[in-house]
Amino acid sequence: MANRIVECVPNFSEGRDAATVRALTEAVCAVPGVVLLDQTMDPDHHRAVLTFAGAPEAVAEAAFHAAKTAAARIDLRTHQGVHPRVGATDVVPFVPIRDVTMRECVELARAVGRRIGEELKIPVFLYEQAATHPAHANLSDVRRGGLPGLAARMADDPAWTPDFGPRRLHPTAGATAVGARRILVAFNVNLATNDLDIANAIAKIVRQSSGGLAHVKAIGVPLAGRGHVQVAMNLVNIDDTPVHVAFEAVRREAGQRGVQVAGSELIGLVPRQAVAQARTAGIQIDSFDPSKILETRLEQAGFGGA
Repeated sequence: MANRIVECVPNFSEGRDAATVRALTEAVCAVPGVVLLDQTMDPDHHRAVLTFAGAPEAVAEAAFHAAKTAAARIDLRTHQGVHPRVGATDVVPFVPIRDVTMRECVELARAVGRRIGEELKIPVFLYEQAATHPAHANLSDVRRGGLPGLAARMADDPAWTPDFGPRRLHPTAGATAVGARRILVAFNVNLATNDLDIANAIAKIVRQSSGGLAHVKAIGVPLAGRGHVQVAMNLVNIDDTPVHVAFEAVRREAGQRGVQVAGSELIGLVPRQAVAQARTAGIQIDSFDPSKILETRLEQAGFGGA
């Protein structure tokens, strides 16, 4: 296979209807030169995440067709889930893996964002490295206040004019954030309590935007199906803040509130480095499947390691 590899990890607002998630994966797999590396769906978060890789142009085509499928099948007017979202296709990040620059991923994001805006009539906000406006760079700012909050900003604030597409939300598909970023690790710590205020308080302390850990994004979420709450984190730079540092910060804050950690989990594909760091530090990752290591999946797909 080609040496130039881009990864795409789109998140969709559907975690309960297997037929819809299957349609999304089929849209991706129908594009020649693209390999689906992983898929997850979570009914509490009501969210599905696909991970696929391939040559840049093929990955861009697959991302667009997945977004088109999501727009046809997902209706946010009836969506109920605990994860923040603004779109049927909520976020589409492009990640350089091998022989591709971040700049090239920015160009992919802009090309796909333009197609989503113009062909699907969905407003698109470019974020992270692809952002054209500082207000849009942080994904949490795009999602702030959910769909009503974004709709109000789009109507009243010129800074919230979409990069592409109409100046109002799509009636069923909302909006989509498209960007370019580094590899991140999705890491969740479950707490032995159903008190969401505790999870929210801990998330606020550990996330970078509140003065916490560098390169950490965190929110508290309820997991009704499991009877507890969770501190859900994105570790954007595991060189600066590895898994065990984030885990210990959450465990320390939970302990100060008289709450025990009920477990932790890595979501989706993770680089080998993150797993090795966690094991060296003695962090127990619940039900971790070694095949979820990114380099392993790339090798199995014929791409070689990252």
